[in-house]
Order: sequence, then C-alpha cells, then structure tokens
Amino acid sequence: MTQRPERADALRNREAVLAAADGLFAASSSPHSVSMDDIAAAAGVGKGTLFRRFGDRAGLIAAVIASRLEPLQQAVREAQDAAGSSPHRRVLELLDASLSFKIDNRNLMSAAEDAGLSSPYQAEHYGWWHDTLRTELAEVPGVHNADFTAHALLAAVRADLVAHLIDHQKMTPDDLRASLAAHVDSVLGGSSGTPRRRALDEA
Repeated sequence: MTQRPERADALRNREAVLAAADGLFAASSSPHSVSMDDIAAAAGVGKGTLFRRFGDRAGLIAAVIASRLEPLQQAVREAQDAAGSSPHRRVLELLDASLSFKIDNRNLMSAAEDAGLSSPYQAEHYGWWHDTLRTELAEVPGVHNADFTAHALLAAVRADLVAHLIDHQKMTPDDLRASLAAHVDSVLGGSSGTPRRRALDEA
C-alpha cells in the first residue's frame, strides 16, 4: 500500500517542533531543564500534538537528533567516497566528526542519554556511527577486532564525557579534538598524518 504524503500543516508542525526543541536544548544550561511543555509553547502547538507525533520526550529527542545528523551523515558518506585518504585518517575523521557534533549538541545528546532511549548502544545514531567506523577499522593494519575497537573508540566521545570535559573541566574544543586524535594514534599505532587540531577541517 502506497503511503500517503504528509499533510502540509502536519509537516509544518513537525518542523516547528523540531526547530523549537533544537533551539531550547542548545540554549539551556542543563538538558534536564527542557520540558515537553516548554517545547510545545515554543513551537506554538498543543502538548498533545507532541505526544501524538513523537510518542514521548525520548521519541522527540531522537527525532531532533536524526534531523541534525542527516546532513553530517551525508557529508561523511561523500568523504568516504573520495579517493586518496588512508583508513587510519578516515577513522580519525569519523571520530572527529562525531566529537564535533557532540560538542556542538552536547545538551541535546546528553538529554538523549538521560531520556531512557534504552541503552545508548541501542540508539539508531549510535548504530550508524559504529557500523561506519567498524568498516573503516577493518581496513587498518594491526586492528585485531574492528567491532570491539569501534565501541572502545566511540566511548571516548560519549556526550556525558564531552559535556563534563568542556563544561566542568573547561577543556577547549580544540584541545579535546587534539587529545582525541592523539588517542586514536595511540590505539591504532603511528600517525594518521593529519594535523590534530584540523583533522576534519582539512579533510
């Protein structure tokens, strides 16, 4: 059966809700402080609309993350298709992309980890990062278990850790990216050949 296209008003409401939630999480001092009431008011819709459309707060947060990740995932796919980079460098670029996304969206991502989205390892976005990273790690010489190594490296860019290092330990984003690049080199052995502070920027 052919799925009917979404009504224009429903699509507008959905985009308004996603934009409102995104803005509120970005501006909040804590991911816990953004409620469904706040999002509904900012979007100009009834609270019931949120629950009918997204199910609950966790479902709404997952939808916001998916909308934010879509252009980044497309950019990653295009970079993977480009010739000339080594598997080691592609691993670093993937992790740098994930870290940069977590830095920019740390309240949103922390809210996702806190919102009962099952285990964070069951989240759709985590599965995508893991599968993509594992594929690249499988081509890096000396990696014993690409599946485990992908999990271990992604643990270094968990949203709660990123938020702690930046918001509480006052680590700068550049220093955090440089430390991640050094960690990747340590795990994989050798240098990726990429300046650590500019890993993704110069890709």
